[in-house]
Amino acid sequence: MPAENPILVALDVPTPTQAIDLARQVAPYVGGFKVGLELFTSGGSEVVAAIRELGSEVFLDLKFHDIPNTVAKAVANATRLKVQWMTIHCAGGPDMIQAAVASARENAAALGIHPPVILGVTVLTSMDQAQLKAIGVGNDVEDQVAALASMAVSAGLEGLVCSPLELERLRRSLPKTIALVTPGIRAATDALGDQKRVMGPQEAVAGGATRLVMGRPIYAASDPALAAKTIAQSLGVA
Repeated sequence: MPAENPILVALDVPTPTQAIDLARQVAPYVGGFKVGLELFTSGGSEVVAAIRELGSEVFLDLKFHDIPNTVAKAVANATRLKVQWMTIHCAGGPDMIQAAVASARENAAALGIHPPVILGVTVLTSMDQAQLKAIGVGNDVEDQVAALASMAVSAGLEGLVCSPLELERLRRSLPKTIALVTPGIRAATDALGDQKRVMGPQEAVAGGATRLVMGRPIYAASDPALAAKTIAQSLGVA
């Protein structure tokens, strides 16, 4: 069983008010919350502050991908929000990755806080073989994920976002210290929603996931707090 609560709830709701209300309901039963592009651009800094007040982790999922200097500045701003996790695209290359990691560490040191873990996104779940070919990538999806993951870790990343399909392969091939954050987590009775590759919470933890990103199974439940509590109990962390 994990020593800490691995559940990160995806706050995929339309407004900051709804996000904060949901976070307050389920905070006692989860480890933290994911703030993505849609929510962040509609008032995400307010949501981040509210989550921090609850004592929960913040996973800022903005997937930075730009020239190294621009990404370093964006990471600096995100670090000042005192989030625990944030994402960048591995496809930005080793120079961008190194700039991001250095920026997080330097700005965290200036603030006297622990640096956020920079997580690399390899291949989006919307990308299949045809989509990769269209942008000039000859690898199949699994090989491209493995290649980007290996490069990113060599460049200094401490974690990756990976679908359930890639979880066990990456856990076997990468150092045990590398954090693996896994979306697409569903209970057996849940609808699949827009996730193509899914896995149950216990299976994901057993497969080596460090954190589990869960959205609909919690926020779409008739009682989100009860849903979160039930999942936490199944993992032995409630």
